[in-house]
Formats: sequence, C-alpha cells, structure tokens
Amino acid sequence: MMHIVLHQPEIPQNTGNIGRTCVATGTSLHLIEPLGFRLGEKELKRAGMDYWDKLSVTRYIDYEDFKAQHPGAKIWYATTKAKRTYAEVSFAMDDYIMFGKESAGIPEEILVENEETCIRIPMLEDIRSLNLSNSVAIVLYEALRQNDFAGLEREGELHRLKWSK
Repeated sequence: MMHIVLHQPEIPQNTGNIGRTCVATGTSLHLIEPLGFRLGEKELKRAGMDYWDKLSVTRYIDYEDFKAQHPGAKIWYATTKAKRTYAEVSFAMDDYIMFGKESAGIPEEILVENEETCIRIPMLEDIRSLNLSNSVAIVLYEALRQNDFAGLEREGELHRLKWSK
C-alpha cells in the first residue's frame, strides 16, 4: 500500500479530493496537524464525495509524532525546491510521499534533513506551484505505474454496450 502524507493542509476541498484519490487507489492518507479545517467540514465531505468513510486516514499531532509512529519508513518529500523530479526515483509500494501545506509547502528544516529524498514536479520557472490535489495525483500515479498498478483494476466495462475484441 502506498501512503500519502499531508503536512498541515489548509484547504478542505484539496484534502477531500486527495482522500477520494486515495480511496480509488487503495492508498492510506496521513494528516499532520495543525489542519486548516475541521475534518467534519462540508467542503471536505463534498470534495471526497461519499468515499470518506472508506478512507484509511490517520492524524498526527505534529511531524515528530508522525516520524515516531513510522520509524525507518521511506519518505519522499514533494517540493518545488528539489533537485530531482518524481520520475527520476524508484518508488516501492510501501513508500510514503509527503506534501506540504498549500501556502508554504514542507518546512525547509525538514527538507534540508532529507535532501536525498526530495522530489519535484517539473514546471515553468515563473510558476510557483501546482494545486495540491493535482500534485498528489501526478506523483501517486507515477509511483503506482512503477509498481505495475498492483491491485488496481486495469480494464473497464461499458454500461450499455460492449467493447469490440
């Protein structure tokens, strides 16, 4: 199982969308406080639709609490400040991918301690960042692709018609 970690997320709609992506991919969601919203907010539930009750979600008091509960975990730190792209690394199915809060990203103190596992999404120089839920989807699906989409449905069925052979 892959793991998505959100460090102090601020926007409930982003977290709801990320939760829905996690449910669709069998990925667990880890939320490091403080959160910029309450988990019961209607925006969070609306973005996550009716999937939120199917989500494996864990909350942590702070980053140190998260680290203490996952000693030895392989953590990738997604940041616009990294030297390597997410496509240049090899993800394993039990890896954690951390994303920072919308307004500031992951604190630089955490990044400098983990320089070798910092990754970025390439984008034009004058663009500050992508939307958080889009960033999670991009990196998560690359990690899943590298692991042959293990456990995920790879073929779909039409509702009324049939695919040709």
